[in-house]
Amino acid sequence: MGCGGTVLKHFPIFLNIENQHIAVVGGGDAAIAKLRLLLKTEGQITVYDNAPALEICSWRDAGVLTISQDPLTVKQARNACLIYAAAEDDGRDAASQKLAQEAGTLFNWVDNLSQSDFITPAIVDRDPVTVAIGTEGAAPVVARAIKRDIESNLPQALGKLAKIGQAFRSQAGALPFGRVRRDFWSAFYFGTGPKAYDASGQEGAQAALDQLLQDFSKGAPKQGRVDFVGAGPGDPTLLTHKARVLLHEADVVLYDKLVDPHILELARREAVMVEVGKTGFGESMAQSDINQLIIDHVHTGAQVVRLKSGDPTVFGRLDEELEAIAVHDISHSIVPGITAASAAAASLGRSLTQRGRNSSLRLTTGHNMAGFADQDWRGMANPDTVAAIYMGKASARFIQGRLMMHGADPETPISVVENVSRLDQKIISTCLKLLPKVLEIITANSATLWGKYPI
Repeated sequence: MGCGGTVLKHFPIFLNIENQHIAVVGGGDAAIAKLRLLLKTEGQITVYDNAPALEICSWRDAGVLTISQDPLTVKQARNACLIYAAAEDDGRDAASQKLAQEAGTLFNWVDNLSQSDFITPAIVDRDPVTVAIGTEGAAPVVARAIKRDIESNLPQALGKLAKIGQAFRSQAGALPFGRVRRDFWSAFYFGTGPKAYDASGQEGAQAALDQLLQDFSKGAPKQGRVDFVGAGPGDPTLLTHKARVLLHEADVVLYDKLVDPHILELARREAVMVEVGKTGFGESMAQSDINQLIIDHVHTGAQVVRLKSGDPTVFGRLDEELEAIAVHDISHSIVPGITAASAAAASLGRSLTQRGRNSSLRLTTGHNMAGFADQDWRGMANPDTVAAIYMGKASARFIQGRLMMHGADPETPISVVENVSRLDQKIISTCLKLLPKVLEIITANSATLWGKYPI
């Protein structure tokens, strides 16, 4: 089992095939389709077929591949780094597979995933920038759709700009490592670079790069900042677009224990990832230590994302962190997320408010009821009230007692939603009088939310 539950059957790599031999067995449509991609490489391609299509023959005449009318041998198979079986004949393709296995060479049976050692992904080519998209053969149409979207968003000149930038990297090394240098390259590749290249070609792009370096060298170093970002209830697809962008740009991510690992995967690989565990009644980092971590990282000039599960403004201890950074005049923003109450209501197929039933909604937490003085139990016990109680598992028996003491009907329906929006989400319908007993059968340790919906 991989990190975050992810299991890859096919691990993506970029294989160096410069001057390496590639064998393609077959000379028809399947071979042509594969060759159109392989001819973009610097590999030495040999087609094994006694009657190849005219298009393949034209490539031979152009000197970009060779044709052998003799069958592939074990010796040739050992000399190849890749073998493609594209004969469109099960007997010939199976024979190619046997040769590849004997030679120990990576083998691909075109359009036969189960018999292949590797798959060839959909590719966006901006040489030397290459984007590979694979679905492990499950959904080629999805790969093509992703490719189309990426193609439309990457400048056509990106590859040429990358080559210019590669030669310029030693000069850019004078800039401070980290955010400043990253912003410099981002401005070149997606701002001034494409415009200058379109207007004046390679010379224009080179001049724009020189000018950009001067501008960044003269400018004052950028100040650090912190963005308080809501990670939502767990499902990564419920994350806001702004949250995704900030995660990708962050130098440091300080995240709660309850944040789904798939959401953490959206951060840059170079980002510093720090778990600042906040779980109900479990081990937690002191709030003062979290505050200090934010301040220390921002003072280094880092762009910090404080990633909180749900919405940072709902039971997220946001004010304590805002007060801490205010003392240091730290720039910040707050990015809302979908709170658990909304996600639970969606999972239940219900509304939190309904005309003629309730004009208000009560959000409360079972994690902070030590004094219970601030709780309007009589109001919550009203049959026309809708309430969502976060992190109420440990306090369930007390909540039940207080509500019934203040007049709540023991048959009041309760919806228990655990791990809301996640793959392991659990929903149990019960009533107030059975609530503590029902919760005994729930063995998960993550936060639980109850939404109280009157009949």
